[in-house]
Amino acid sequence: MKKALIIFLLCLGFPLFAEYNHLSIPDSSEIRAMLEESWFNASLTNVRNNKPEIYSSPDGTLFQVRLEETERDFCIFVSPHAIIKVDVYSDLGKYTMDQDVYPGDAAGSWELIKDKATGKAKFIRYFFLRDGDVYLQFSPGNNKSNSYADLVIFGHYAARGVSTGIPFNQFYTASFEKACEITRKILPWDFVEIDVNAYDGVKQMIGMIDEKLSSIIYTEDAMYDGEGNLVSIGNGKPLNIEDYDPALKYLSSAGFVKWISDGIVVPIAGSNLEREPLLEETVTVKDTGHLGVLSQKYSLYFALNWVRNLSSAVVSVSTGTTYKFNQSGVDVTDMPFSATMTSRGLENPVPFIADSGYKIEMLKSLMYVLGNKEKDSFYVGAIRETDRRSSPEVNVFNNCAAFFPYFDATGKFECVVYMNAKKMSLEEFMYLYSDSFVYLTRQKATERFFPE
Repeated sequence: MKKALIIFLLCLGFPLFAEYNHLSIPDSSEIRAMLEESWFNASLTNVRNNKPEIYSSPDGTLFQVRLEETERDFCIFVSPHAIIKVDVYSDLGKYTMDQDVYPGDAAGSWELIKDKATGKAKFIRYFFLRDGDVYLQFSPGNNKSNSYADLVIFGHYAARGVSTGIPFNQFYTASFEKACEITRKILPWDFVEIDVNAYDGVKQMIGMIDEKLSSIIYTEDAMYDGEGNLVSIGNGKPLNIEDYDPALKYLSSAGFVKWISDGIVVPIAGSNLEREPLLEETVTVKDTGHLGVLSQKYSLYFALNWVRNLSSAVVSVSTGTTYKFNQSGVDVTDMPFSATMTSRGLENPVPFIADSGYKIEMLKSLMYVLGNKEKDSFYVGAIRETDRRSSPEVNVFNNCAAFFPYFDATGKFECVVYMNAKKMSLEEFMYLYSDSFVYLTRQKATERFFPE
């Protein structure tokens, strides 16, 4: 391995950094101003001859300049210094030591991507958050006086190919603050503007649910009615449980998300939500069509009806006005993305589909956007699964889940999922239901949350 060439530049050699950096991320613009000839505009052969270099910015932050290559591209990174803890094992046992790193996707990192075959620049990326899969990207325009801006969130484009009217090579040296100023009116910055102090309700609810999980037993068809009696969802009759323990709660998939909503409703109304209104049909199908015939035998839209009516009931109790599902505004129908990165290249994403929802692959990006736009909210979803054993295939809504997106104290995105009386990460949920759809309804989180 080549030994890094360390070049420490005295801060006194730089003008003072005058721009207001509202995200407090490290800035490398003045360092990059010295790298155009030897790194950014040089051929791949010449860049390969460059050893990694380390510079100090005016505020004392160290940045590493280095080359990385993929099969088709070569990438030049200007990345800020970080320290990570590393476990070291030896004959004397285990100990922990600090290791210096320069992550390419850390907040403050800058990346230039060029095509190996042609040497032409393809993209410049600014990384500005704790989540490295969220970044600002620029690409060259058809003429030298223009460039295009993208805002990418976990592989989905919140904006793509927006003309800036600024030459691409200006972003070789532009600070992130300058890039923000240029794109302030043309990109949806509200999708990524984080306020770590805006999620007290979500965090309170997560903490309370976590405390109760060990006393909840997943039980098919089980729920608690308006009077707190354990009953069957299917017929409303008392449910007999073998070895029943009054200290425990017995809840099905739908019963569990109702239990969460009841924790919001009880402090306001003094009782749980009733069963029958939650079963009202919200989807109309032709009686003589394939789905109509099946619907007479099976409850194809059970979970979809349940979450729509459930969230509408919470709104009704909270406002003191009775709303049906199509009046309450609880359905999430946003379509914030214009393109998706896939192994085949950029593709148009599958949009929101009425009475079906979103493909699971879009869920993380969507939760990120919703977590920013609708701060301190959570989402109750119905999962649409496909039964491929029948011909033709049948789509069925059987299960429910609750999603709690938030940003932790460091600004990193988190999303807790509760389903069937269990807690899991968003990634685990997406893996389990990768071929499914999820239909989301919104509820406002609250610190006045008291689940039984």
